[in-house]
Amino acid sequence: MDLQKIANVVRGLSADAVQAAKSGHPGAPLGCAEIGSVLFFDTLKHSPANSKWPNRDRFVLSAGHGSMLLYSLLHLTGYRLTLSDLKDFRQLGSNTPGHPEYGDTDGVETTTGPLGQGLANAVGMAIGERMAAARFNRPGYEIVDHYVYFLAGDGDLMEGVSAEASSLAGHLKLGKLIGIYDSNQITIEGSTALTFTESVQKRYEAYGWHVLKVDGHNIGQLQQALAEAKRVLDKPSLIIANTAIAKGAPGKEGTAASHGAPLGDEEIRKLKKGIGLPEEEHFFVPEDVQQWSEEIKTEGRKLEEKWNTLFSTWAQEFPELAQQWDNWSKNKLPEDLGESLNLFSKETNLATRAASGRVLNALADKVTNLVGGSADLGPSNNTYLEGKGNIAPQDFSGRNFNFGVREHGMASILNGLSLYGLFRVFGGTFLVFSDYLRPAIRLSALMKQPVIYILTHDSAYVGEDGPTHQPVEHTESLRLIPNLRVYRPADAEETAWSWIESLKKTDGPSVLVLSRQNLPFIEKPKGWDFNRGGYIIRREKGELAVILAASGSEVSLAVESAERLEKEGLGVRVVSIPCRELFLEQDEMYRREVIPEDVPTLAVEFGVGCGWHQINPGGQVHIYDLRRFGASGPGSEVAEYLGFSVEALSKRVLEVVAR
Repeated sequence: MDLQKIANVVRGLSADAVQAAKSGHPGAPLGCAEIGSVLFFDTLKHSPANSKWPNRDRFVLSAGHGSMLLYSLLHLTGYRLTLSDLKDFRQLGSNTPGHPEYGDTDGVETTTGPLGQGLANAVGMAIGERMAAARFNRPGYEIVDHYVYFLAGDGDLMEGVSAEASSLAGHLKLGKLIGIYDSNQITIEGSTALTFTESVQKRYEAYGWHVLKVDGHNIGQLQQALAEAKRVLDKPSLIIANTAIAKGAPGKEGTAASHGAPLGDEEIRKLKKGIGLPEEEHFFVPEDVQQWSEEIKTEGRKLEEKWNTLFSTWAQEFPELAQQWDNWSKNKLPEDLGESLNLFSKETNLATRAASGRVLNALADKVTNLVGGSADLGPSNNTYLEGKGNIAPQDFSGRNFNFGVREHGMASILNGLSLYGLFRVFGGTFLVFSDYLRPAIRLSALMKQPVIYILTHDSAYVGEDGPTHQPVEHTESLRLIPNLRVYRPADAEETAWSWIESLKKTDGPSVLVLSRQNLPFIEKPKGWDFNRGGYIIRREKGELAVILAASGSEVSLAVESAERLEKEGLGVRVVSIPCRELFLEQDEMYRREVIPEDVPTLAVEFGVGCGWHQINPGGQVHIYDLRRFGASGPGSEVAEYLGFSVEALSKRVLEVVAR
């Protein structure tokens, strides 16, 4: 098998696809062609006929802009990606989008493009391998035994998330994680000498990685380095591959101009002439390369069949483990989760963060693949699973993570662990720090990964820590992310329901926005239905004059205000909307039953609440919210100072009714 010839075919396919699309990034695919060929044709343990084979090696293209490298390799090794798909690169509805997207393309392990996050996803996958091995492997039955590889560029390593994830990977001694750094010393603005002159080698050695250096175009050196990296099992490895961007394109090689624009027809002809491809033929794949593709597929089937035999014997030997594997793989939940709804009495006066901790621990006893942690805020977030052990270097049998102060890294790692396929994952921090992990939450939603984010200390009720720690705009901004459900429960009972519904959602992430301060238990009416995202929590007495709609801590405020106003003869309905996204998914009849279109409605939110008009777009929705930063002081005093008291809200309600 001629790996150099394969690399040159990759160059031809990548250049042709970018040219046909009239957009794209040819530089990285041309510069990394040898790296990709060695990985896919000589290193990876994979079965192209079954891209979901559990014991496959994972490959993550962290530098997602170089997607044609990955697409070319997937096609050439026999994944379900045709030559026609390559010709449709970057076209609407194609299987070859501009950046790799999980679920769109066979063989793509994760959505990449936002730099650095792919590397962190790979760390999560490598953790998943170690955790699965700790749970399912038995002497003589290594049913989980594979590597995770990633390819990153200069941009990936400049992003802060790569530092967070790499630091944790080194601490955990993830020997099954092997990264290749495409060091071509070029970014969009020019040479990396403009901004990036640190020693990556020393940096990663300081993280605790095994570091090697090679000529990224020398196939023998690449093979040797990868073999050495696989032998080092007590450290992750980084192979620094010195390359030339757009290698082989005589007028563009080594230049920033090749990063993000087609090479041009004449340049491509010169490229093909120099590497021995037909100059006028587009998307050319020689017969011998096609034959080698069949060999890779055949070898993959053999590897998978051998593993299937081992797995079958293991399943007979350990039937309980096999059942657990099956349940976890299918995201199967126990039927008795509802018992967790009975943890709280009507006398419960509890912060929803504390209620969440109780529910989480009760659920963890039943959902045995539920794992997670916090960005160094476990005692405040109440995210620790009691008696379940901690993930630690050389010991991955526990279920609690210590992520350190690494919010973005935590969320990106959780995405990778979720993508691994056996675990339900959660991660916690303060709501005000959700900005640090927002890019990863967005990718959770885009990839439809059921990551659960526990974000505590909501609103200016945080109090003494002041406006730097009081989230004002954060909840509303999270509600803007498509396919993300944001739960802001009003009391302990709604908190339990939020957890149950978050676990049931398997096609996207959920956020639990939780209070620092205690909230009273609110009596629910008969037949109330949390599963619809919003419901009448307190019916009016007498003729309905106004509706108060709220979530979280403002629900109890609304109830108190309603009781006060009804003493003055005003019929006030209170509607709790713990999950606005879910409420808006309900049919029009239900929404109008809860919030009639012709009744004045005041939406109450102790933060920016500009999206609340959606609950009744054709009606009279007024918004009582906070459009400023908070203040430092005891939480209750801050709330009163900012106008969130029974007296202030009642006054505003009377103004709305008088209109």
